[in-house]
This record gives sequence, C-alpha cells and structure tokens, in this order.
Amino acid sequence: MKKILVLGAGGQIGSELVPHLRSIYGANNVVATDVSSARCEKLAGEGPFELLNALDGKIFNDVVRMYRIDTIFNLVAVLSATGESNPRMAWNVNIGAVTNSLHIGRENGCAVFTPSSIGAFGNDTPKVKTPQDTIQRASTTMYGVCKVAGELLSDYYHYRFGVDTRSVRFPGLISYVTAPGGGTTDYAVEIFHAAVQEGAFTCNIKAGTYMDMMYMPDALRSVVQLMEADPAKLKHRNSFNIAAMSFDPEGIAAAIRQHIPDFRISYNVDPVKQAIADSWPDSMDDSCAREEWGWEPTYDLPAMTRDMIEKVREKLSKSK
Repeated sequence: MKKILVLGAGGQIGSELVPHLRSIYGANNVVATDVSSARCEKLAGEGPFELLNALDGKIFNDVVRMYRIDTIFNLVAVLSATGESNPRMAWNVNIGAVTNSLHIGRENGCAVFTPSSIGAFGNDTPKVKTPQDTIQRASTTMYGVCKVAGELLSDYYHYRFGVDTRSVRFPGLISYVTAPGGGTTDYAVEIFHAAVQEGAFTCNIKAGTYMDMMYMPDALRSVVQLMEADPAKLKHRNSFNIAAMSFDPEGIAAAIRQHIPDFRISYNVDPVKQAIADSWPDSMDDSCAREEWGWEPTYDLPAMTRDMIEKVREKLSKSK
C-alpha cells in the first residue's frame, strides 16, 4: 500500500484508522474522505481530505485517479440497530458503497478492503466458536444481509476480475475515541463512560448475552496486517473471522469493578437490539486468520478494561 483512500473516514473505525495508516505510510499518502467535513476537521488538518459521497461513482472515480490511489478502504456503513429503522436506506448506502468500491477498484487496479461483521451470521449459525466457513442466513437485520452480500460481491470481483479484495468479520469494537454509531454492541462502549462519570449503567442488552468484542487498537492492527499479508498464503479472502474476547454484560461489569468497586449495572432491555444480539454468535473461531496471516490479539478483557477506564478518565478531565 502506497496511496490509500479511506471512505467514511469520520466514522467510528475511520477516525482512528486514518491516523494509524498515516503513522505507517505517511500523512500525504492517506486520503480521508467523508460525506461530512464537520466530523473530519482534525483529519483534514493532518493530511489530504476530500468531501465525497461514496454513492457518487463519478466523483469517487475522479478522486481515485487524482491521487493515484492503489488501495481503497470502504468503511461506509449504516449499522445494525440504525439500519432497522430504515432498511431501504441501509441497503442503498451499504451496497452502493461496496459496489462502487469494487467497480472503481477494478477499473483502477486498486486493492479493496470492506469490513464485514459478526452480523453476517444468523440464527441458524453455530453459536459457539462459529466456524470460518458455515451457513450465513443473516436475515434478522438489513445490516447483516448487506454484509453477507458484500462478502459475496467481494469474492466475485476477486475470482472474476482479479481484484485484490480482503476483509475481516469484526466483532463489536470498543473505543474511547469516538461515540458509538448505532450498533448492537454499543453498550460495551457506553458502559465505560457511565462507570467513570456516574458509577452506574443501565444496559439495553440482557445479562447472559455473550458476543465477541475487540479493542480498537487490535482492530486497526488486524486491518494493516491482513492488507500486508502475502496473497499466496490467503486461502480465504472475504471474510476472515477474527476474535479477541467474548463476554456478557455481567462479565464486563465485573471487570470494571476491579477498578471501580462500587459500580452498579441494571437493565432496561431494548427488544430490537436484544433480538439482533440473540441472532449473533457467542464467539467466533478465528483459526484461519491465525494460520493464513498470523492474526493474534494483544488485548483481553482485563487489559482492555484497564486501558479504557484510564483513557476515558483522561478524556473527560480534558473536556472540563
């Protein structure tokens, strides 16, 4: 990767991936794009930025050619819970962005990364240690339907047209940098802010609901590691299971009490989010990623909890 374009740079992943990529490849070699300039002021001040709607194929293609892009990171997504409030919009945005990325990648010889998700699995998928290759009937959310379609489209463009497509199935991502964006796993971010500020949290996912999670530093590292991997070693492409930790709300609450002993958790379950969570895996088998490109997480639940509480405290103290 030498000239990189990041779509949806102002989102949860992009706002951290862009600085990470710039620290590795140089600020001028990573072009941040988003439909909103307001949420990308910092990124625009640190390197090239273009206002871009990924659904506008002409302008998208013009930007790729202007900067001589060789790698596209398509991070545009309407997430699971938000997508259920407007499924048609979720389909148009999610599928439109991946289709344009693949087509423009083909036309310009670009590699294309479009993240998938645990949301690509459904009720018929094995729940524990979900295999790399298994049934994917993600019909409970439009987000999941789009992720399955995106995986298939990406594989099609690789095998039919030779586009270097690669992807991971992200678990829920936990970060102190950006606010959650309407996902089912958002509680695992919100709980830290509530713990530090109020010492208590009302969870919209019920106790006993296990889901795979990952700390953002590991997620960022996984993306670069996969995109730099030797293609000859990749038996799979779209998409690799990757995992770091699996817990339920009581588990993360117990980890927080190691640092905030009086922390309390209560429940007011959101039926829409709960139904989505119940359709997802409890844990994923990421042995293929480990074998094919050396994936290995560095953060487990205790290490992530310790760092999150420290960073959230620092962030809140600076905002006062």
